Amino acid sequence: MTLPPSVSGSGGGGDLEAHLDGDVGNGNARSDSAAAAAAPELRYRGWKAMPFVIGNETFEKLGSIGTAANLMVYLTTVFHMSSLDAAVALNVFAGTTNLATVVGAFASDLYLGRYATVAAGCVSTFIGMVILTMTAGVPALHPPPCGEGRCLGATRGQLAVLGLAFAFIVAGAGGIRPCSLPFGADQFDPRTESGRRGINSFFNWYYFTLTIAVCASSTAIVYVQSSVSWWVGLAIPAALMLASCALFFAGAGLYVRVRPEGSPFAGVARVAVAAFRKRSAAAPSDADESLFRTRHASGVVSRLPYTDQFRFLDKAAVVVDAKSEVGGDGHPKNPWRLCSLQQVEEAKCILRVVPVWLTCIVYYVAFAQTNTYVILQAAQSDRHLGGGAGSFEVPPGSFTVFPMLALAVWIPLYDRLVVPWARRLTGREGGITPLQRMGVGMALSVLAMLVAAMAEKRRRDLAAGSPSNTGRVSRQSAFWLVPQLAALGLSEAFNQVSQTEFYYREFPESMRSVAGSVLFSGLALSSYLSGVLVAAVERATRGAGAGDDGGWLAEDLNKGRLDWFYLLIAAIGAANFLAFVACAKWYRYKGSDDDDDDDHEHEQVNVADRISAAAA
Repeated sequence: MTLPPSVSGSGGGGDLEAHLDGDVGNGNARSDSAAAAAAPELRYRGWKAMPFVIGNETFEKLGSIGTAANLMVYLTTVFHMSSLDAAVALNVFAGTTNLATVVGAFASDLYLGRYATVAAGCVSTFIGMVILTMTAGVPALHPPPCGEGRCLGATRGQLAVLGLAFAFIVAGAGGIRPCSLPFGADQFDPRTESGRRGINSFFNWYYFTLTIAVCASSTAIVYVQSSVSWWVGLAIPAALMLASCALFFAGAGLYVRVRPEGSPFAGVARVAVAAFRKRSAAAPSDADESLFRTRHASGVVSRLPYTDQFRFLDKAAVVVDAKSEVGGDGHPKNPWRLCSLQQVEEAKCILRVVPVWLTCIVYYVAFAQTNTYVILQAAQSDRHLGGGAGSFEVPPGSFTVFPMLALAVWIPLYDRLVVPWARRLTGREGGITPLQRMGVGMALSVLAMLVAAMAEKRRRDLAAGSPSNTGRVSRQSAFWLVPQLAALGLSEAFNQVSQTEFYYREFPESMRSVAGSVLFSGLALSSYLSGVLVAAVERATRGAGAGDDGGWLAEDLNKGRLDWFYLLIAAIGAANFLAFVACAKWYRYKGSDDDDDDDHEHEQVNVADRISAAAA
């Protein structure tokens, strides 16, 4: 398995991409030997640093996931928000959290470096968790309990403190999520066999701790929050985050720290500017040898062949006046006026990814419901294990563990059984292409929403004859929600895992530090889209429910039509799937001039293999 190019391997403090010539970098033609001589030698500590890195990762995930898993219940029960307001607020919170990763990635690449970005993120997250714990533990920071049928809402001051806690958590996630994985890989020397094995092992441990953290947070911590005490249940994640910070800073003397190397989008910006400035130049013919080419200073970056998509960008590589545009060293005198064919093709790579990325934003709308309305469904269902009122009652927030369990069980089966069979059938190393796997995941999400609609209709029908003294809790077992959650987990195993691999492979090598944030940016926009959809449906269907308070998304789900809302999401997902199929058919993989050729020669990183190894 090849190593991520984000790992420093030159002997200097910068990424490998810092030693490339004007073909892919900033236009400077430094040689590898000169760069190595100018930079100090790095001391890789490898596994000596891993107890601190992996310990930091484990405790951080336990703390952050344990805080986020049950927020829907916290906002509706402690802050007395309506389910609609809480759903919209959490969609905005989740969206902003994921969108902050893009800011964090740029801050790391431009100014801070990965160590400082992760360090600032850990401290910010801890502060946010402490403030959130105070909103539960200090009576003045949350509304008083409901009494005699009256529930007072939160004051502006109380909401401001809650918003401040969320702001610190958002800022912390923006620093940790895009940088933690490459920072761990930075600790191994990629020039040695042991270093490359260490990188692969670190990735396996990374995803293994993620699975363990989700399972532990969605069960034990959620149970303490719902059944023991909210402030204790929120203090536990804060304490875990404190342990995460302590471990991270304890290993500070062992870490390899990669210096920031500038904006990864500079090459794309130069192509756009150069193409615009030469918009009146004659368009080149296909694979025209007159297009400007330069020699690579390193063999790390794959040379991309000419493609005939987005041909308007080809003008950036047209030499109008060689004397004024090309220097004596064979490189452009002004990189904002003349770009190489390699830079043009890398810009095309970004443009080709955009339509696929847009369809994935719509795809994630189905997943946004698992932390909002699925939890409300569980709260209004029979959550007892076994019979009788004295049996154990599963907290509503714990049902979010089922998608992860389905993902953890399926990936090893897929890797050991499905991939070998598909490999024999198709002749491809991975069985099917990343885009094909993503399409399967999208189809499964539509199926999950159809199953969710049927389960909700049955739950609401049984609630009509419920003997409950409140009339809100249905006789249907909450475990009827498991099939739809398992289907979403399988969908995620196909789509999200493949997305990670897809972005890593299809982004230019010089932009892979940003590629990891692309997935989170899609999740962010899908959360915003889900919030807009919830608000629009509530406004459009007000008065169309089954009760006095009406609407598909009524406060009491028994009086609403949540099943119709799920059917709407399924219809949107089906239309989005057709759009994705069209994008996938049009897409051309990087380094290939054949739309269906997925076995190109440039390096490949099979993220599914890493996760399957961790899950196994």
